[in-house]
This record gives sequence, C-alpha cells and structure tokens, in this order.
Amino acid sequence: MSAEVNELRQQLAEVQTQLAFQEDTLQTLNDALALQQQEILLLRRQLELLKLRQDEGAAQSERDQAGGPVDERPPHY
Repeated sequence: MSAEVNELRQQLAEVQTQLAFQEDTLQTLNDALALQQQEILLLRRQLELLKLRQDEGAAQSERDQAGGPVDERPPHY
C-alpha cells in the first residue's frame, strides 16, 4: 500500500510540474500574441497613412498633368 501511495504522489508531482510548465508556456504565448497584435495594428495604421499619401500624390500628379504647359496660355496673351 505504501508503494502505491508513493507512486501516486510521484505521479501527482509530475502532473503538477507539467501543469506549471504548460501555464508558463501559455502565458508566454499570450504575451507574444498580444505584442504581435499591437504590431499588426501599428502596421495597419502605417499602411493606411502610406495609401493616403500615395492617393494624394496620384491626385496631385493628375492635377499637374492636366494643368501642364500644354494647357497654359503663352505669357503674351
């Protein structure tokens, strides 16, 4: 009977050790995931700003081409 109790205690200690390791791993993964989510949000915002800047540049380029020297009157008019 004592051998069974010792084996159960050993198994319980092993399960507790595994549980502690899994909890630590889960916390580490959760922290990494939270950091990645913050980085994704930052990158998404930067991408939105770059798209906005590109759209503004394209619109400016179109305006420059539309009102270019071909459409302007010569200075003597």
